[in-house]
Amino acid sequence: VQLVESGGSSVQLERSLRLSCVVAGYSFGSLQIVWLRLATGKERVGVAAINTIEHVTYYADTVKGRISISRDNAKDTVYLEMNGLKNEDSAMYYCAATRGYWSGSWSTVRTYTYWGQGTQVTVSS
Repeated sequence: VQLVESGGSSVQLERSLRLSCVVAGYSFGSLQIVWLRLATGKERVGVAAINTIEHVTYYADTVKGRISISRDNAKDTVYLEMNGLKNEDSAMYYCAATRGYWSGSWSTVRTYTYWGQGTQVTVSS
């Protein structure tokens, strides 16, 4: 399984941005996909999660209401829609995946098997 992120750019405060994660090399079973971000000087944290089979999404409390994760199975793509961007949203955004379903904890994301290279989002005034 290969994950390729795109869509990152420099944007102004309060604007919106949509990131994409193309999932290649996956053909059956359940895949749990998570978007994470790594900001300068901070730890990598998960922000949103979705499953390729279940219609269930999960969000970190810090981004609820501003960020939406969705998938288009026909395009093998998972999206992260971000609205009302803030300075603290500036980070490298990664998608990661593992076979199976949501574990119930963001802490298990670090054990995920498949990782993309990341796409940079910079928010400025």
